[in-house]
Amino acid sequence: MNGLLIGRFQPFHLGHLDALHFALSKVDKLWVGLGSSNKSLDKNNPFSAEERKEMILSSIDDSMKQRIQIYFIPDLDNHIKWIELINTIVPKFDIIFTNDELTRHLYSKRNVTVLSIPFVKRDVLSGTNIRNMIISDQKWEDLVPEGTKHFLNKISGKQRLKNL
Repeated sequence: MNGLLIGRFQPFHLGHLDALHFALSKVDKLWVGLGSSNKSLDKNNPFSAEERKEMILSSIDDSMKQRIQIYFIPDLDNHIKWIELINTIVPKFDIIFTNDELTRHLYSKRNVTVLSIPFVKRDVLSGTNIRNMIISDQKWEDLVPEGTKHFLNKISGKQRLKNL
């Protein structure tokens, strides 16, 4: 059985890692869709799809890598066309993992099981919160996996966020 999990992962944090573990407990293979892959870098999307892919791959172990495939999912203004586009990008899947109401609604009309992802410390583990903590020089390092932390330090993520 295959599943799909779409996220922006700006940046990839411990809540996302938990979501991957949760999804992998339900399916054999997991397609991870990097949403907003066509957006140019801005305050809300400070990392490119390639960079987010690197964050994820550097944060998961080899057994997870063997069961995960990463795909770039661009944004479209038309939701129906967006779902049709996803179907041309990712292989067939039986389950979509989402907490997004619109995605849930759109997929509930199709032959796909929709599962919610349990939120972990949602007040702290959000991309927006972590980006704000990085910009304001607060301690953020323990909210992301080692791979993400090393990646953000390598690319001077703090400086990029302050410049956007």
